[in-house]
Amino acid sequence: MFFQTCFAFLIPEILVRLNKPYFDFKNIWPLDYSFFFDSRINELLANGTLGLFMLGWGIALIILGVPVLVYFFGKRWYCSWVCGCGGLAETLGDPYRQLSNKSLKAWKIERWMIHSVLVFSVVMTAAVLYTYWTGASWFFFVDSYKLREVYGAWIGAGFAGVVGTGFYPVMGNRVWCRFGCPLAAYLGLIQRFKSRFRITTNGGQCISCGNCSTYCEMGIDVRWYAQRGQNIVRSSCVGCGICSSVCPRGVLNLEVKNEKGRLGKEELIGNTN
Repeated sequence: MFFQTCFAFLIPEILVRLNKPYFDFKNIWPLDYSFFFDSRINELLANGTLGLFMLGWGIALIILGVPVLVYFFGKRWYCSWVCGCGGLAETLGDPYRQLSNKSLKAWKIERWMIHSVLVFSVVMTAAVLYTYWTGASWFFFVDSYKLREVYGAWIGAGFAGVVGTGFYPVMGNRVWCRFGCPLAAYLGLIQRFKSRFRITTNGGQCISCGNCSTYCEMGIDVRWYAQRGQNIVRSSCVGCGICSSVCPRGVLNLEVKNEKGRLGKEELIGNTN
């Protein structure tokens, strides 16, 4: 609520009323897919020092902010604490979290879809920047203006808006986060390979009740990992902590690793048992 109220609504509206560019300081490319559009860049550059700061802030978040924060806090710092889509999913969509498909087929579709959207956003942005620098609208065999229209309509509006929220009662509350969000894909890749954050398990105490899998909003079969005593390193995990809170045996813990890769009690960041 704090991040949405201050950074997504209050600060941007104050800036507009001061005749400054509308700017959401918590929104990050590629979720903010229009950040590198020529109109946005020109507007920022036309506003002097403040505009340059905003442009630098946005680029710094992409290159430095995301990797550093994911390393220390995991994907949860954005998907569970900051993102408006995540906030809506965990409030309005929370009654439908158990509807998320945990099958292997759903996982395979999820990986292909979300990374395809990420690639699409990268290609679209490259085409937009090419047009901005050269003035030529054709990027290889595609028109950059058409490309941004297609992305905005089908991904930005259709997928993120209509499907992302309208399908809560059908596919669970994290449809957009699981299958379409390009920023979630970027965060997840870093979390999977370079992050201190992990959900650790003690498989010896698992009674296979299935609560963890049932209530996982990201469609992860947490029980499969718990039964084998394997840490959950899935890139889709948003670290909401529900699996830990519903576990009757304290099998699941949200933890961070120390420099040597061991887990210590002083670093425990979430255990309700």
